[in-house]
Amino acid sequence: MRTLIATSLAACLVCSTAIAQTSITTTITTDQQNKVKTYVMKEKPASVKVTETVAVGAALPSSVTLHTLPADVGVQYRYAIVNDKTVLVEPTSRKIIQVIE
Repeated sequence: MRTLIATSLAACLVCSTAIAQTSITTTITTDQQNKVKTYVMKEKPASVKVTETVAVGAALPSSVTLHTLPADVGVQYRYAIVNDKTVLVEPTSRKIIQVIE
């Protein structure tokens, strides 16, 4: 019985980890990227310098302000300009889901 419970818990952990990893690798369409770029160029927010790695899956420090995108962009993420890079961020976890070049 204990083996069955342990196996079930392990399976749940693997599944939840896979789901979490999938959400980090989310990408947006080319059209949405262009809308983000256009909006960011219009708004011209200041870039924030951080020493942490700026890459997909990395979490931004709480000192970085996350900005809201307008509804017509069609993404539920926030954005920030970090080390002169535009990044889309999942607001709850603060994890970078995409770096827009």
